[in-house]
Amino acid sequence: MPVSRFGVSLDEELLKALDEYVQENNFANRSQAIRFLVEKNLVEKKWKCDNIVAGAITLVYNLSKKEIRNRIQDIQATHTELILSSQLFHISTENCLEIVAVKGPSFQLTALADQLIGIKGIQHGKLTMSKVE
Repeated sequence: MPVSRFGVSLDEELLKALDEYVQENNFANRSQAIRFLVEKNLVEKKWKCDNIVAGAITLVYNLSKKEIRNRIQDIQATHTELILSSQLFHISTENCLEIVAVKGPSFQLTALADQLIGIKGIQHGKLTMSKVE
């Protein structure tokens, strides 16, 4: 694909932040970082509509707290049309990683992920999606 070149004007503070971003993420240069950010923004914009997407909701939590697991199961039971599969991994004696494979309209997957990630006691959660059409 041909590459087009253009100039960008940034204030010093924003340029410094861009340079830090380039370094922290091991980009070869500013152009690569800007391309990544633009593409990321475009993908996230598509997620906010009705596109059918597939993805994974990743959750990390303390498995000994039964109320967390019960709440996750309750939410999953009410969204069986979106959930393809769920797998649980023990990552330490106390903590587990749960990956929930999902497919459906992006706005519904985002809402489901927000419900799961918002459960009290979830240490970390993230939704990753890819367009399937």
